Amino acid sequence: MSDIITLKVLCEEFKIDTREAREKLRAAVSDSNANPELAKARKPRTPWQWVRGSKALEEARNAVKR
Repeated sequence: MSDIITLKVLCEEFKIDTREAREKLRAAVSDSNANPELAKARKPRTPWQWVRGSKALEEARNAVKR
């Protein structure tokens, strides 16, 4: 198993469309007070991906769940 979790994996986990997930993640990243690790981990023009077990992944999961 890989140590990198991609947006596609999160979308399969929550049975959500990737477009909708990206919208939710962009909104979550813009609120850096509520999601500081997610905001720090996000780099523009790069794929949405996180290291397994990281705080940023936990915040991403919470954002996509909403």
